[in-house]
Amino acid sequence: MGTWDTGPFDNDTAADFANALDDAKPEEREALIRGVLTRTVDATGWLIEGEEAVAAAALIAAQCPGDGPVDTSYGPEEPMPAFPDDLRTLADKALARIISDEAGPASNWVDPEDWKQWRANLNRLRTVLAPPSPSIPLFDVER
Repeated sequence: MGTWDTGPFDNDTAADFANALDDAKPEEREALIRGVLTRTVDATGWLIEGEEAVAAAALIAAQCPGDGPVDTSYGPEEPMPAFPDDLRTLADKALARIISDEAGPASNWVDPEDWKQWRANLNRLRTVLAPPSPSIPLFDVER
């Protein structure tokens, strides 16, 4: 696999995934993203689709408060559908699985500083994907 930077689409596999999303019909894009995330969460052993799952999680995070659009020339060019809220949780679980896998995508890094930046990017995505805490008033004060 060719990896040239630490962004979610900065490797051959994720860039190919972006092309597959662009080639898919608009109504098929959510299923492609859901599929790669589900397979990553459910994987045992080697994470075959780890790079695609990171890219998918970045696309979902881009629609969450606190993040912006995915800005890379290697990401999808076609617009993504509005993703349902349950994909946030699924993407977070996939990222947790990827971060915990020392032999998976984390092993792509030769330079320890690049590995640290990549891991920081994944943790930032997890922060964005975390669903907001429900606001529960402790008590109601009438005036």
